[in-house]
Order: sequence, then C-alpha cells, then structure tokens
Amino acid sequence: MGETLPPILLVGCGKMGGAMLEGWLERGVEQVVVVEPYAEATEAFAGRVTICATAADIPPDFTPAAVVLATKPQQAEAALPGFAAHARAGALIVSIMAGKTVGGITALLGGAARVVRAMPNTPAAVRQGFTCAYPGPGVSPEQKALCDALLSAIGEVAWLEEEGLIDPVTAVSGGGPAYVFLLAEVLEAAAIEQGLPPDLARRMARRTVSGSGALLAASELDAAQLRRNVTSPKGTTERALNVLMASEAWPKLMSEAIAAATARSRELAA
Repeated sequence: MGETLPPILLVGCGKMGGAMLEGWLERGVEQVVVVEPYAEATEAFAGRVTICATAADIPPDFTPAAVVLATKPQQAEAALPGFAAHARAGALIVSIMAGKTVGGITALLGGAARVVRAMPNTPAAVRQGFTCAYPGPGVSPEQKALCDALLSAIGEVAWLEEEGLIDPVTAVSGGGPAYVFLLAEVLEAAAIEQGLPPDLARRMARRTVSGSGALLAASELDAAQLRRNVTSPKGTTERALNVLMASEAWPKLMSEAIAAATARSRELAA
C-alpha cells in the first residue's frame, strides 16, 4: 500500500506504540486516535493526533479501519472489552502484546474479532524494525494488506503460518536488540580492561556493532562468510574466535538463551 493509511485507533503509546505512530505519520495517515492515560507518553504527538485518556473518550463518530493494541499485556483483561464495539463493527485488531494469543484476545473482545498477532522489535524507533505477524481466523486479504502497510512503516515484515512460531520470534527478534546491545556493552568493558580510555572504548564498541550491522544489511553474503572474511588464518581474530566458539562458549550459550526465552514466551501465553 503506497496510499495514505486509513483511520487508525492506537491503544497504548509507550515506546513501541509511539514508534509505530511516528512511522504512520511519516507515511501518511487519514486520522489517528490514541487512547493513552499517561499524558507524558503523548506529549510529542500533541496537535498531530486525537488523544483520549480512556476508551469512553473516543469520538463517537470515529470509525477506525484498524485497532492496534500496544498496551501492556497485564492490562489486557481490563482494557480490551472497551474496544469490543470496534471489533464488532469490522475493524481489524492488530495486537503487539507479548504472550496474548489470538484466541485470548478474541474472547476479551466478545468473540467477534478479526485479529492479527504481531511481534515487532525496538529498531522500529528508527524505522529499522523487523516484525513477524500471524493472521488469525477470518482475517481477509484486504485486512492482511492493511496490517502489512501498518507494520512496514516501521521496517521489514514477515508473515507466519503458525501462531506458535511467535514464541521463538519473540526470543530471537523481539529480544534480539538486547543481545546486540549486550555485545556492545561487553566489548566496551573488555576494551577498558585492555587499557583503552573509556570514551574511546565506548565509541569504538558502538561503531563496531552498528557498522557491522550496516555491512550485514548491505551484503548478499551470509553472516558466516562475513565472519570468515574478517578472520585471517593464525591471526588475532582467529585467536579470539577460538575462545568465543569453543564447545561451551558463545554458540551454546546463545542456543540456551533463545530456548529459555522461547519457553518463557510459551509460559506467558498459557
């Protein structure tokens, strides 16, 4: 969809909701109504969208094409019934709430909802996000296309054929930025340990991580080949990788970490 986005109701304007809203405004949207009780969360959007403290404050003549649920999962049970009328009227429901299943969301909306469950990640804030989405029963091709347009405003979109795959997506993509930031953090600390000034260590670690990511995004080579391209035989990088890639080191730890996060996502959905 290259045309202006249709009217959208956004429920929750935290970091991810705000990132999505900024992307829609940049892309062009007919109208957005935001339901957010905390005024400080919507300060940056004052004058650009309609802001409501509660569902009861939504203008009665507002008819959204989609309702995007970006509220905290623990608030879902109390908040979602207030939007059941929009679901009954045919609005697409797009949920980015972790751990809330299509079935659970549909039940909270009175059983008449067409729901897409999506998992974006925080690079959405700079329109470099990656979102996986699963269309629930009854979602039409037109609604799927609308959802694709909403999500592509903050980055790349991929569609899943099984809802259960949202759990490993949450572990890898949803949590992935934290793992990358940890890499920058430990690189900085290691550089300081080796005697580099803290400011230089910080700048070097951040640019190394962000620059490597940009190279990875621009290259047609896979990550393993790019790694090999940096690794001269019997050189310094090879010596470091011998430590990181040992049998009980980084690959094993990452596998265990993703498995743990996937299991936790399944627990939250139970």
